[in-house]
Amino acid sequence: MVRAPPRTAERGRRLPPPRSVARAGALGLPLALAIIGGAPERFVALAELYREAARRAGHDPAKLRLGVHLHGFIAETTQAAVDAFYAPYAAVMTQLGRERGWPPMTPEQFQALRAPRGSLALGSPQEVTEKLQFVAETLGADRILLHLSVGTMPHAKVMRAIELLGGEVAPALRAAAPPAAPVA
Repeated sequence: MVRAPPRTAERGRRLPPPRSVARAGALGLPLALAIIGGAPERFVALAELYREAARRAGHDPAKLRLGVHLHGFIAETTQAAVDAFYAPYAAVMTQLGRERGWPPMTPEQFQALRAPRGSLALGSPQEVTEKLQFVAETLGADRILLHLSVGTMPHAKVMRAIELLGGEVAPALRAAAPPAAPVA
């Protein structure tokens, strides 16, 4: 896996440099894209570049492994997930903002990030499943890395989120996913 250091993009948010994405594709290596802000659709061009670079280098793009890293949280209800996640997430993102030149996290930004086309996979098991299916289909990803405990969260709530992820969300995603291509 090639780790692509971020570069400044729109409004101070960061995207991996296209040359790093293309290099991973040309080498036939797996790639993980971290989507921690904005719309997942912003990363479509990078996913396409990755596959095109692989094709040009003689690799079968269908055999590439593309993963996506998202922040999120799962609870029995959407409101329970929001109530548990917002304060610790906002604190961490505000601190990162101070370090990287972003403004503090606002409730309005949080709401936009958890919208259907936002970067947060947050809510009930059904809502999170739908978000992760959308992201996987949009980018052609075959791996999802869901960071559940952004900030300091109660252990019991994180453990319950893991149970919901493994018991409800992951099985639903597997059932809906197309068969995986063999890995070379």
